[in-house]
Amino acid sequence: MTAINRDQLVDWTAFAQARSQLGANFVRILGYFHEDGVKSVAQIEEAMRANNAAALVLPAHTLKGESHQFGAEPLADCAAAIEMIGRSCVENRDSPSEALKHVVQLRPLFEATLSILEREANPLVERRSSGGFGRRAV
Repeated sequence: MTAINRDQLVDWTAFAQARSQLGANFVRILGYFHEDGVKSVAQIEEAMRANNAAALVLPAHTLKGESHQFGAEPLADCAAAIEMIGRSCVENRDSPSEALKHVVQLRPLFEATLSILEREANPLVERRSSGGFGRRAV
């Protein structure tokens, strides 16, 4: 995956809203997203290898919802595409081969997004200042 600007992977307004709403639980919930995401990506890849459309649906749905919660819109969109293809293939009794291009993109997208989210959530990371008392705007 080529170098991607952090603002392309995360909607920072949604991220800040999640951080505000979750409060002290934010880091713990982000940890769950990490654990669940690793499992979901592995399950999606395994379902694709097995050519099992039905097995794509639930992990893709889970990853989509959790990604939206943290503002990870490109990741949510990729998972949504996999979910919809899986659902369509189940209904039409078809092979999920159309999902392959999305499944191939999923792991690198998940890892890049997770890295950015975890780095931003780390309390030891210096935050960019937009100015304020005694500070010059960056």
